[in-house]
Amino acid sequence: MLLMNSVLVITPTFNEKVNIAHIVRSVVNQPGFDILVVDDASPDGTASVVRGMMHGGRIALIERSGKLGLGTAYIEGFKWGLERGYDYFVEMDADGSHDPSVLPRFIEEIGRGYDLVIGSRYMGGAISVVGWNFRRLLLSKFGNFYASRILGLGLSDLTSGFRCYSRKALQCIDLNGIRSNGYSFQIEMAYAVDAARLRISELPIIFYERASGSSKMSKKIIREAVLVPWKLRLRRIAGMQGRSVARKKYSKEISY
Repeated sequence: MLLMNSVLVITPTFNEKVNIAHIVRSVVNQPGFDILVVDDASPDGTASVVRGMMHGGRIALIERSGKLGLGTAYIEGFKWGLERGYDYFVEMDADGSHDPSVLPRFIEEIGRGYDLVIGSRYMGGAISVVGWNFRRLLLSKFGNFYASRILGLGLSDLTSGFRCYSRKALQCIDLNGIRSNGYSFQIEMAYAVDAARLRISELPIIFYERASGSSKMSKKIIREAVLVPWKLRLRRIAGMQGRSVARKKYSKEISY
């Protein structure tokens, strides 16, 4: 059973004035779920909408100085929630792509002993995406297959931004060492949880293309997503070689 104020939903925003009020209400209408909006100085006044809804202590807002990126927004949100004692941390978009009614399912799944639960659009070979054209769908599907194979994670949707972490997972990760800032942030975080030898699960969701506003996808974000899996794999190989050298040195020293 959920404890009141035990779950923090973190929602980064940039120009989401049209969508944010509905998202905030949909989250706090569910017992046990609070929301933190991390706004990157949206010129459309997103932050002012959130400020007008802040009452009762279940809605919080971090206003940042500019467009600093998805990854840093989540890291800042994680640290904010850890300091305030939250047990579970949900990433959720502000554009209506993620259905807030699914939130309790994440907590049910993580309660089965997982430390990261990813909402997957591609479980069991299915494609649960509404509103994407074939090119966008192919790019996403191939990108997930590509990253999962390179890192050996065996997950169907590494780039999904609808997911839940346990407090333990975030405490085991060096949040200051996470370097990715676009969609590859999701890849790096899943890799870090796996590297910490924690359990990861996926549950099926339906992803809806935003009804209003503009997508944050860019060529820079795509390039980062292509390169990051290789950087992580090379980092892992270097770490394994470093540990091997250390073991050899230790064995040599004790042999005397």
